[in-house]
Amino acid sequence: MATSMPERSRRVRIRNLIFFKALPLLILPLLLSGCSMALMDPKGEVGSEIKSLIITAFWLMMIVVVPVIVMTFLFAWRYRNTNYKAKYTPNWAHSNVIEAIVWFVPLVIIAFLALITWQTSHSLNPNVPIEAEEGVEPMEIDVVALDWKWLFIYPDLGIASVNEVAFPVDTPVNFNITSGTVMNSFMIPRLGSQLYAMAGMDNDLNLIAGEEGVYPGRSTNYSGAGFSEMIFKAHVTSQDEFEAWVEKVRQAPETLSFEQGYEELAAPTIDHPVEYFSSVPAELYDNIVQSFKNGTAVQPGHTGGHGGQHAAESAGHDEGHDVAMSAEVAE
Repeated sequence: MATSMPERSRRVRIRNLIFFKALPLLILPLLLSGCSMALMDPKGEVGSEIKSLIITAFWLMMIVVVPVIVMTFLFAWRYRNTNYKAKYTPNWAHSNVIEAIVWFVPLVIIAFLALITWQTSHSLNPNVPIEAEEGVEPMEIDVVALDWKWLFIYPDLGIASVNEVAFPVDTPVNFNITSGTVMNSFMIPRLGSQLYAMAGMDNDLNLIAGEEGVYPGRSTNYSGAGFSEMIFKAHVTSQDEFEAWVEKVRQAPETLSFEQGYEELAAPTIDHPVEYFSSVPAELYDNIVQSFKNGTAVQPGHTGGHGGQHAAESAGHDEGHDVAMSAEVAE
């Protein structure tokens, strides 16, 4: 018997609905193909631990998600309009067994997630130094977030670089992180962890790379117009290659200090090129941190609102207010 027009129209609408609902699932793999998946391809001890935590948490959550998805399709098929064999219970309202399962299983999963997250978070405390192998000396690198670039200072070597950092493979590195401007965030995704850079504060991040390579790093916190270009490259090399890199930096003609060169460097720039400084005082990092505490912070290109200028104005206002109050008391 020929299918009626209303029936054909209904079937077409159903097919179109299924197609448009399935379309995002078909497009999703194409969109995800552009992701670098850096967190899932770690090259260091910390990054590997973070990957393990992500995967463990994912599969624990799938214990709830997968059955729910399966039962959604199963129930839709079982209780479809044309299945007259399905049991019809219009007065059903409650089941203690279902309630127990629905609440108990997620609670157990949440308890396990809380436990492993707590343990991993404490074991990967960024402030805790990573133990070095025998004969390997840990390295210290000072990191300063500027608008919109990264300044890396090697206090033990007396050199510095902009938007490029290098260190030997299998060497624990202690990054001392601060900001010479607004709050920012420092991260090398394949090595793991990210840490905020804040003006007047000194944060510690300990990382180690287990493989040689060039790993992209970036700012992960919106901090203005040039934030998206605030990227750098981390070169993980052999000891000999690192020493050659140090010698290359020492051949650079530019020098840098808080009194000379820093103000010009701190001026806002976008897509700043890699730059080397052959001579840098070891106390430069401390000078930058302390400048926000004593009101001498360099804030070129910024007006009215934060940093050393605001601190100095506030200090002057408070001092004048105190003098006025003392005069009133004396009268």
